[in-house]
Amino acid sequence: MKRTWTIIGVDDVPDSFKWYQTLFGQQKTLPAHDHFGQIVDSDGTVLLCLHQWGAHEHPSLISRDHAPAGNGLLLFFRVDDFDLVLQSARTLASRLEEEPHVNPNTRTREFSLRDPDGYYVTVSAFSAA
Repeated sequence: MKRTWTIIGVDDVPDSFKWYQTLFGQQKTLPAHDHFGQIVDSDGTVLLCLHQWGAHEHPSLISRDHAPAGNGLLLFFRVDDFDLVLQSARTLASRLEEEPHVNPNTRTREFSLRDPDGYYVTVSAFSAA
């Protein structure tokens, strides 16, 4: 099996870590470091890595000024507990970018919001509506 580990630049790793754990209804834990953390599913699958802007010399993570957050990136998550995640999303965001709807291509319910760093996050149900 092959998996990707998507890494995004964030201003505050612990804050973003807490935000994603809240969105997905996960138990609250702390990231491994103040500059890096992995959001991990219950089976150990890495869902997303959070990397503090400028913490290391990675060319695309030097600073927000060199690579604005969300530039060309859409974070797309499929979840098995769509209604619970939607409820969490409504507590985290003052408004959703897209209200829940059925995507005509996947025939699944989805919605979108912005995370604390401005990334566009879409959440989709695993099962068709």
